[in-house]
Amino acid sequence: MRTHPSPSPLLAALLLWTLSALAAAAPLSGTWTGKAYDDKLQLDFRFAEHGNMGLGVPRSAFQGLNTAEGADTSFQLVREAGTLKFQGRFSGGEGAGHYQFEPSDAWLQEMAKLGYKEIAPKEQLQLALFDMGPARVKALAGLGYTNIPHDDLLEVAIFQVTPEHILALKAAGYDKLTLEELVATRIHGVTPDFIREVKGLGFANPTLDQLLAMRIHGVTPKFVREIREAGYPNVTLEQLVDMRIHSIDANYVRSLAGNKDKGGK
Repeated sequence: MRTHPSPSPLLAALLLWTLSALAAAAPLSGTWTGKAYDDKLQLDFRFAEHGNMGLGVPRSAFQGLNTAEGADTSFQLVREAGTLKFQGRFSGGEGAGHYQFEPSDAWLQEMAKLGYKEIAPKEQLQLALFDMGPARVKALAGLGYTNIPHDDLLEVAIFQVTPEHILALKAAGYDKLTLEELVATRIHGVTPDFIREVKGLGFANPTLDQLLAMRIHGVTPKFVREIREAGYPNVTLEQLVDMRIHSIDANYVRSLAGNKDKGGK
């Protein structure tokens, strides 16, 4: 019988934030903190009593970003849904300041044409942060994911269920996945690289549920090799998952073998 994994702490936290944000109008301005890396800016937004939310954005997505030491900075993040304008200062690679969101009326009109006619300002801000708009909605529709329910749209955006991710999984042999399954692959890190690693260990056709279980319970390629070297070369994926659930590692397996040898003397 097919089982569905329990939501991870990350999913629970994000969904809790989403639900609280939907329950009360989030402001279209607030404060931000950030950490500058070579390739991205990790941003954390403060939504007053609604808590924090973080995401990483490529540096190339910003206009006017200056992370020089001690310099006042003013930069923008232009999305289909609107523009986020930032004011602040960086020191030691870390920044802080205020932001303001300017929603796009044209985006609202285009989304309405696609069936999303009741997008509140707070939702528009959220969708802007995760770069969800008509272009991606149309691209997803082209892959067969049409008429995505309004309530699911933000989840698809938050977990970056992009056309590129869907096509990469298809190329790896996992086609026609549901939106729920696609979100799960993003939450738990079932990537094409991970799939190739698992297949490289001799598991020719692992199911999606098996791959998810491996990621949820920490069955890494290293763990598989250790268990095999400890005396179980033909261990199955189900057995490996059970071992992780019950905290059985290679040292424990070897200790059992040692005790058996002693008992036989």
